[in-house]
Amino acid sequence: MKRLFLFLLLLPVYFLSAQPPLIHAHNDYQKPEPLTNALRNKAFSIEADVHLSGNRLLVAHDKSELSTARSLDSFYLQPIIKLFRQHKGRISADSNYVPVLTIDIKEKGDSAIAALVKLLSTHRSVFDRSVNAKAMQVVLSGDRGMISKWIFYPPYIFFDGRPNEVYDSVTLQRVAFISDSYINYMRPPDSIEIKVQQLVQKVHGEKKLLRLWSIPDNPESWNHLLRLGVDIINTDKVAECRKYFSSKGQ
Repeated sequence: MKRLFLFLLLLPVYFLSAQPPLIHAHNDYQKPEPLTNALRNKAFSIEADVHLSGNRLLVAHDKSELSTARSLDSFYLQPIIKLFRQHKGRISADSNYVPVLTIDIKEKGDSAIAALVKLLSTHRSVFDRSVNAKAMQVVLSGDRGMISKWIFYPPYIFFDGRPNEVYDSVTLQRVAFISDSYINYMRPPDSIEIKVQQLVQKVHGEKKLLRLWSIPDNPESWNHLLRLGVDIINTDKVAECRKYFSSKGQ
């Protein structure tokens, strides 16, 4: 566990080739116990989809849900801030647990990021690991704005990269991990393993972690992808996934 903490502390500038299975809590906000269940099961990354509506970031998958959607601030940021106060500068009683909050911006990337920066700027001890090594790192996915602007955002803003994007050495330091759709590697069926292993090699060559979304969400798939070298297991079944790997001593 100490080794995992050191790895997470230095993310994204240092890559460790062997670590316990990392779990991405996909669409966490749609689950019965948002945030709580993910933290209880030590999810590495907790995902919330957001839309910018006026000057507010609302947590929702589709625009049709915005009329009843809660704000990112009330749904995630304030509960996280409260937990940091409760645990004296960390997310939980486990001082080695340092997760990531992945914010999937659905549209209006540049404007949404500006709104997010305003929310985070007064809570840097909670969301900035240069201030607090145990802070909850924020990683932006979805509409991430212009890549050329990434380096100009505050240092506590990181990004979910893509394997087809080209980054210079400075921008690459702002990439927390690389993600792609598993569907892109499914044809022809007999080449899936080769394609995924090639992707793993490429991403690890850049000293980054790899996540694939839209994977078959079952133990066989989780284990298979882990064996192929995929670092972050994307799942809607966080508790089941954690229990599965724990039963295998991982």
